[in-house]
Amino acid sequence: MTFITTKLKDLNDRQQQPAHQGNRLVTRFRFDVRQVMSHVRSKIFGQEETLRRLEEMLNIIWSDITEPDRPLYVALFLGPTGVGKTEIVRALSEAIHGSPEAFCRIDMNTLTQEHYAAALTGAPPGYVGSKEGTSLFQMEKIEGSYSKPGIILFDELEKANDQVIYSLLNVMDNGLMVMTSGEKVINFRNTLIFMTSNVGAKEIIDYADGGFKYSLRKFLWFLQPSHWRKGEKDFLRDVTLKQLEKRFSPEFINRFDDIFVFNWLHQEVLGYILDMNVQSLNHRIQKYNCQLRLDESARKFLIKEGLNKRYGARFLKRIIRKYIEVPLASQISQRLQGETSLLFVAGMQNGKLNFLAIEEPKSSKDPELLLKETGQSLNS
Repeated sequence: MTFITTKLKDLNDRQQQPAHQGNRLVTRFRFDVRQVMSHVRSKIFGQEETLRRLEEMLNIIWSDITEPDRPLYVALFLGPTGVGKTEIVRALSEAIHGSPEAFCRIDMNTLTQEHYAAALTGAPPGYVGSKEGTSLFQMEKIEGSYSKPGIILFDELEKANDQVIYSLLNVMDNGLMVMTSGEKVINFRNTLIFMTSNVGAKEIIDYADGGFKYSLRKFLWFLQPSHWRKGEKDFLRDVTLKQLEKRFSPEFINRFDDIFVFNWLHQEVLGYILDMNVQSLNHRIQKYNCQLRLDESARKFLIKEGLNKRYGARFLKRIIRKYIEVPLASQISQRLQGETSLLFVAGMQNGKLNFLAIEEPKSSKDPELLLKETGQSLNS
């Protein structure tokens, strides 16, 4: 549905709705900020400061008081790999548009050469493809609709060539990109623009590892009188932004509305991420009449093995695949069509993660109690 069509539909709906004093204010945007953030918080853990500021931004956008000649929002996400920088955009897309893929994603690591700027702005006049004005941009996902903003993600920004990066300056400033042919304009003024980068990630991880170099650097930083009332997050942000200034020019950095520095994932956060992954796995194996449950010993084992500050949640996913998905897939592959529903309970036995298969209709005992009472397991 085109932007003008949805605008006309929205105006028509407003005219048909009776006006009652005391009703909640209505703007052109048809998403509930609280519901959107509730969904995002169910997907992203350990980044509460970022989520709080993101909610503030969504309230401004919903109120429709942003500048009309700029993008709705331009933000940069910095931090280590596997902490949720890309996932937060997917969660926003799912909450607003109903699909985690309803946004335009540009992988900047594929644009490492100078001439790749044409992949965004189109081929110059006289070159092959100049008349077509083809680009990596998906206009429908970028421009959104009258009632919902478009979303675009430029992922791994630092890996792109400088000419590619600087071709985005006008987009970030006035929300318009004129293709090189001059015959086509892409409008970003109804768009949330997000960019991610791993700039400064090494410094954050080195600090998290507690090395002498960064302990000394932190000590000297806090000796400065202007830093006496600041905390560790301020120190890490300062270190990261200095690395950012080494990679990008001031005129590029100055065009961001917000720059977020993501935390590395702590052990207490991994429990929530583990539960989310198990829930997703249960959804995938439900078609085989199977369910998975982890007892407390299994959860502690997986969280301990999956804790890695350098690789974040992706490392935990590899641990889940190694210890859960591989033996589970082996057992499921032996099942026959239409067999009784099975509950697989994972727990530690003799220092190893083992499984107990329970036919749900036939067992009235608690699965964790059965696991302790019997030596039966899938791995034995």
